[in-house]
Amino acid sequence: MLLIAFAFIGSYATSVIVFPFSYWQSYFNMPVYRIVVDILLNVVLSVLMLAISLYIDRKLNKRIPWELSPLKRLLIQTLFQVLGVLVLLILLSIFLILVHLLFGDFLTKNSPAVNLKQGADIIILLVLWALMVSTLNIGDFLLNNWKAATLKAAEFEIKAAQNKQHAAEVELQALKLQLDPHFVFNNLSVLSELILKDQQLGYEYTENFAKVYRYLLSNSKKQLIPLREELKFLEAYLFLLQNRMAGGVVFRIEIDESRLDLLIPPVTLQLLIENALKHNRREAEHPLVIEIYSHEEEQELVVANTLLPLIKAHNSTGIGLKNIMSRYAFLADKKPYIEKSDKLFTVKIPLIK
Repeated sequence: MLLIAFAFIGSYATSVIVFPFSYWQSYFNMPVYRIVVDILLNVVLSVLMLAISLYIDRKLNKRIPWELSPLKRLLIQTLFQVLGVLVLLILLSIFLILVHLLFGDFLTKNSPAVNLKQGADIIILLVLWALMVSTLNIGDFLLNNWKAATLKAAEFEIKAAQNKQHAAEVELQALKLQLDPHFVFNNLSVLSELILKDQQLGYEYTENFAKVYRYLLSNSKKQLIPLREELKFLEAYLFLLQNRMAGGVVFRIEIDESRLDLLIPPVTLQLLIENALKHNRREAEHPLVIEIYSHEEEQELVVANTLLPLIKAHNSTGIGLKNIMSRYAFLADKKPYIEKSDKLFTVKIPLIK
C-alpha cells in the first residue's frame, strides 16, 4: 500500500513538472465526477506501473543481481522500465479509444490524466514516473541490503562474544585444573606438618582447606557471584597462604559494606593474588604488601601490590589476567584497568550490579 501511495503521489508530482499552469486551471474547472474518474484512473495506473516494475525487478534479480553488477543492472532495469511504460501507454490508448467509441467524450473530455492529444508530454510524464518507481525499487533494495548486513554484523558480534565467553571459561577451567594438583599437594604437605605440631591449628587449616575447595567446585560454572561470597572464599584462601608461606606477605583488606552485594566473576581475587605472588619476592624484612580495597566514588575493587621483582624472572603467559579481561569483555561494559608504576602494580576491577 505504501508503494502504491508513493507511485500515486509521484504521478501528480511529475505531472506538475511536465504540464503548464493553464493545464491545471482546466483540470480544476472540470466537474467533480470527472476529477474522481481521473483520480481513480491514476490509482489504476499506479497499480499497473508498480506491478510491471516489481515483475521486472523479480526477473532481473534472478538474471542480474544487484550485488554482481550494479551498473549493468541499473541500465537494464531502467531500459525495461521505459519499455514497460510504452507498452502501458499503448494499452491505455487502445482503452481510451474504446471508451470514446462507446461513451463518446462523456468521461474523457478535458481530463488531463487521459488526454492523449498531448502525446509527447504524456510519454515524458510516464517515463519520469517509471524512473521514479525504478528509483524506489533501488532504494528498497539498498535498505533491505543494509538491514541484512546489519543483522549479519550483529550475528557475528554475538557469535564472537559467545566464542570469547567460551574461551574464557575454557581458560578458567584450565587454570583450575592447573591449580588443583599443586594446591592439593602443597596444602596436604603443610597440613601433615601442622597436625604434628599443633592439632588445633591443623583442624582450622583443614576447615579452611575444605571451604576453599568447596568454593572452587560449587562456583566453577557460575559467571558472577556476590562480592560477599568471594571475600569469604578469600579469607579461607589467605589463611592457607599465610600458614603455608610463614611470613613475607602482608594482606590489607578494606572494603565498604555497601559494595558487598555487587557482583564479581568467581576466583578473580584469587587469580590476582596468585599473579602478585608469582612475580614478586617474599622477604621477612621487606614483605610483599597486597592491598584489596573498594573505591570511594566508583563501583570498583582495587587490588594493588608492591613491586619486588624476582632476581631471576621466569617467562609468564599472563593467562590469569587475560582470563579476567576476557570474562569482563562478555559480562560488563567496563573492563578491568591495569596500571604499573616503579613501585606499585594496580588492577581496578569493576563491580557489576
